[in-house]
Order: sequence, then C-alpha cells, then structure tokens
Amino acid sequence: MDQKSKESKKAYLFILDNLILQSLAKINIAVIVLDASIKGQVATSITYIHMYNNPIIKTIHYAINITSTEAELFAIKYSINQATQIVNINCIVVITDSIHIAQRIFNSSVHPY
Repeated sequence: MDQKSKESKKAYLFILDNLILQSLAKINIAVIVLDASIKGQVATSITYIHMYNNPIIKTIHYAINITSTEAELFAIKYSINQATQIVNINCIVVITDSIHIAQRIFNSSVHPY
C-alpha cells in the first residue's frame, strides 16, 4: 500500500470516528453496523443497532442457497426496517463494507418507491 493510500484511509477512518462519536451522543440517531458472509452455501447476516443510552440490538439471520449480494441486501433492508420501528429516531447511520449494494437499494431508477 502506497503512502497516499494510507493517508487517504487514515482520513476516512478519522471522519468515520467523528461521525460515530457525534451520532452516539444524540438520542434521535440509530447507528447500524452490519455484515453478511457465506460459508458452505449458508449465508449469515449479522446486524447491530445502537442508540444513545440503549442496549445494543443484535440480530442474526441464516439463509441457504443465496448469493452474498442477496444476503447483504437483506441485512441492510432488515436493519433499516428495524431502526424505523424505534420511537423518535430521525436519522439512521448505516455502516457496511458493501457500499455498492447500499447504493443499489437507494437507486430510485431501480426502486421508484
């Protein structure tokens, strides 16, 4: 990894740290951290939802014979659905390692609603 790439990564992590610290200090923000993986044709989706001064909500789902993209899509959709059910949440921060999948969900040309 070259020096410019390392500096870029450090800058990104600094911004992410500040975002998390600011969001965890406010009562109307939910922070969602999620990941999905596949081993032996079994997809595992893990979601953590954290709100100010509340216990962390952890959810694990398993599915058989689906792609990793489908597992990631499910994890993102499920976690957003869970966070919208929480009273007084005005902002949802989603942290995932699959940004291209997250962009696909919010692409209004694919999903007009």
